[in-house]
Amino acid sequence: MDQFFSVSFGFVVMAALVDILANMALTRSEGFRYKRWGVLSILLVMSAFTLLAQAVKEIDLAIAYASWGAIGILGTAIGGYFLFGQKLKPIGWVGIIVMITAVVVMKTA
Repeated sequence: MDQFFSVSFGFVVMAALVDILANMALTRSEGFRYKRWGVLSILLVMSAFTLLAQAVKEIDLAIAYASWGAIGILGTAIGGYFLFGQKLKPIGWVGIIVMITAVVVMKTA
């Protein structure tokens, strides 16, 4: 449980938030039709991986990457809903809940 509240896990959360921003910028680029949004998305992804690299100095890669993915998927689904009107079917939300539960179980194991 120490990994859950560490500075390194803070890097995971920051990496996930930056990744969510990258996904929103990528959507705004409309398949790189708008180059500035596309370039911004690439720079944000590079930043997210840089933050993740800091996290894996003290956290196991499997835990860091799974946590990053779970936070990123949830945040992207929420961001897509509010910013672009994208809607998941109920089974999609169930899948996100199952994934987050699996990450929590993996972290506590």
